[in-house]
Amino acid sequence: MLQQFFIICSGSDTDILKNCSKGEQNKYAGIGATVFFTAFMAFIAASYALYTVFDNLFTAIGFGLVWGLLIFNLDRYIVSTIKKTGNIIDELIQASPRIILAIIIAVVISKPLELKIFEKEINQVLLEQKNEFTLANKEQIAQQYTPTVESLTSDIKALQDEIDTKEAEVNNYYNTYIAEAEGREGTMLLGKGPVYKEKRDKHDAELATLQELKETNKAKIIAAEAQIAQLNADYESAVTTSQPIIDNFDGLMARVNALGELPWLPSFFIFLLFLVIETSPIFAKLLSPKGEYDIKFLENESKLKTWAEQQEHQRKAVLNTDNIINDRVYGDISEEEELYAYKKKIARELMKKQQEAFYKKQTKML
Repeated sequence: MLQQFFIICSGSDTDILKNCSKGEQNKYAGIGATVFFTAFMAFIAASYALYTVFDNLFTAIGFGLVWGLLIFNLDRYIVSTIKKTGNIIDELIQASPRIILAIIIAVVISKPLELKIFEKEINQVLLEQKNEFTLANKEQIAQQYTPTVESLTSDIKALQDEIDTKEAEVNNYYNTYIAEAEGREGTMLLGKGPVYKEKRDKHDAELATLQELKETNKAKIIAAEAQIAQLNADYESAVTTSQPIIDNFDGLMARVNALGELPWLPSFFIFLLFLVIETSPIFAKLLSPKGEYDIKFLENESKLKTWAEQQEHQRKAVLNTDNIINDRVYGDISEEEELYAYKKKIARELMKKQQEAFYKKQTKML
């Protein structure tokens, strides 16, 4: 039962192979088993690859099954269409397009399994890339807010410097009128005279200006700080909103690119393994000697070709004979006076009717 299933997988003619030796049946059962297990590996590889895309087990298995059946059908077709002619050059030329197709299939099959085999290494590469993307993302978002924040910070500093400058000026007036009262500066007279009063009034006026300036600038500073706080909140919100996109950067294309960052030699050997598996049915048939099945298959093909040629030749002979007979029949008829006279009569009547119709039409027009 199992042997019969693998024989069907090989794409061979079961009716012909049934009358061949056990060794010939085992050979094609082996080729069919290779075709089946290659398709099975394609099913596993495609299911994993699609699982990384859809993140749904049933969807991945469904599409993987379709892909496995497609590979099975292609491999079965490739193997079944290679004919053993006994000339290795002709067979290689015949199989070359199929070998190229097998190489492409091997690449498609091996890549998802490489992703699974090197999953830990790929995850490390993806983690490094995500960290780089996170830093770059923060810098890009910061470029939208930093100029405004820096401008507001500069305004706050200018407002504070204005207060400090004014405060230093007021303190200087204070020290001046105190020194005047103590007789250390100015008139050098101890006591609160007219000069002292003048300097005291100047200080009090500037102190009032300072208080007004402090209130005004303080309100501006509070407003600027509130705006800075809002910008920082917006920045954090933008970073938080965009971070899930970076965290989900682990799809199929991202993993394939991450695989390309790893050393190429292990991946190359895995590709060679699947290339051997995929091309093994083809080379098994190419390298195997022309067997009993091939002889019988070519014999049946030759019989069918000969029969088709005979049928075509017969149809051509019938057609040629029929043409010759028709030529003779119509040649004999063309010489009969009765047929000539009848056709002449019909032609005369037809011409009369055409002339009458033309006359009636011209009369209506006039």
